[in-house]
Amino acid sequence: YPKDLGFIAARTGLKNGSKVLEIGTGSASLTTFMASIVKPNGHIYSFGVNADFIAVAKRNLEKAQMTDYVTICEHDPHQGIDIRDVDVAIVDLGDPWTVVDQVYDSLKGSGAFVAICPTMNQLENTATKLKFSRYVDIDCVEMMIRNIEARQGMTRPSTRMIGHTTYLIFARKIMQPSNNEDYQEETPVIRELD
Repeated sequence: YPKDLGFIAARTGLKNGSKVLEIGTGSASLTTFMASIVKPNGHIYSFGVNADFIAVAKRNLEKAQMTDYVTICEHDPHQGIDIRDVDVAIVDLGDPWTVVDQVYDSLKGSGAFVAICPTMNQLENTATKLKFSRYVDIDCVEMMIRNIEARQGMTRPSTRMIGHTTYLIFARKIMQPSNNEDYQEETPVIRELD
């Protein structure tokens, strides 16, 4: 939804020239939105595993005239990601916590991480993994828009609104301290979704 897309762009600092890693291409609606912001000097590297979805995504990018700003890779990011020094990484998977470490290797120092989590279980597992994977500024939000019906003498909130669409989790990459003895990583407890 636009309310989520706009906040992602603002919170991550997405701009012309940004280098973006996207995990979970889907139909390329988010990809198209980001490409329209990073062009003409930036680029989106989008990873997907479903050939049928990738074909749809490529058609949608062609229709939007964004193919010059996007590279779609049919590759499982769990097997590693060969893109480095990205400014922003966006994860839109059912289990975003499973690629947190791979994304860390791709982000440049202070790079922005965001995951799209429809459920609180996903949000909790991702926040837990981020905490133990050298990320800081971990922030979980849900965006709400409430329209107001403004009429003379009868102004009130609208009786209908777009409620929950997703939870968003943001974080920033930090570098491991130079003295490795001072850094102790604990193993997070991650509960699998039913």
